[in-house]
Amino acid sequence: MIDQRLLPGRLEIVYLQTYQEVATAISDMVVRGAPAIGVSAAFGLALAARQSSASSVDGMRKEIQTAAEVLRRARPTAINLGWALDRMLAGLDAAAPQTVGQGQAILLQLAQQMADEDVAINQQIARNGAELIQDGDTIIHHCNTGALATVDWGTALGVIRMAHEQGKKIQVLVDETRPRLQGARLTAWELDQYQIPYEIIPDNAAGYLLRCGRAQKVLFGADRVAANGDVANKIGSYMLALAAFDNDIPVYSVFPSSTADLSVPDGRAIPIEERDPGEVLNIQIDGERVAPLGARACNPAFDITPHRLFTGLVTERGVIYPPFLVNLPRILRRTSKITSRKTFP
Repeated sequence: MIDQRLLPGRLEIVYLQTYQEVATAISDMVVRGAPAIGVSAAFGLALAARQSSASSVDGMRKEIQTAAEVLRRARPTAINLGWALDRMLAGLDAAAPQTVGQGQAILLQLAQQMADEDVAINQQIARNGAELIQDGDTIIHHCNTGALATVDWGTALGVIRMAHEQGKKIQVLVDETRPRLQGARLTAWELDQYQIPYEIIPDNAAGYLLRCGRAQKVLFGADRVAANGDVANKIGSYMLALAAFDNDIPVYSVFPSSTADLSVPDGRAIPIEERDPGEVLNIQIDGERVAPLGARACNPAFDITPHRLFTGLVTERGVIYPPFLVNLPRILRRTSKITSRKTFP
């Protein structure tokens, strides 16, 4: 996978050979983005099966369960991580392999199927969301939700890419997305690849630009969505949505249906990951440390945007509008028509 910590300065591929390395890559943000994390964890389980020294299927299954728990702890907020692991374990049980070799093949095939589905789902999300974008729109985008955050294509940034490929003249205002600057580093890098016009803005400039009428839409992704439509996403999403709502600018969260967690009633029940304070304290400008030595920092990785601030939620099943407590479960419980070309018997 691409080591996202090094972009845009260097494009380097890392090769992971054990599930422990996959778990570390997820926790250290070598790979990030809810869909990408989920599929990475699925392949991590496939690697765990490949590593297995068990002589029986039951022995391998116990090792897989251990690997799943290690992977599950790597990032607590993104629901796709647990969803992918649970789907892998259920698929293994349903297939009922008779040998360790069959179990290894089943898990690898399941992970690849999940990867193929992610691409198809993201492309459908992009088609649904692109209908909301008008020719000439300027869009504020938070964090990174492009191909880097998924297997390919992307969610919110995938919508922007689709609108661009449809010939719409659009501009993107890219939130830096502090403290790790995924917008300035990753989203801007992707927009360069697609040749979509953009400007990087400080996170705290978004409110002013919205008030001045410089943007017509706000798009960002999601790491977990509660049953009432509350969205956990990268820190700063809440303030951006508040500013847009106050200025009557439409706000959309864009995500695959696997990111919705209907078992969680509202955003208060979503765990918020606290990351290393060093991500805040070790920032330098012109080689000089910004924070005083001995300073302390609070570094939540995500915040909760209340459902009342959203114009709509964009999924592969369509654009979902309020009341979300009614419409989100109703639409997401439908059987999806998006499938990969590969099917598992």
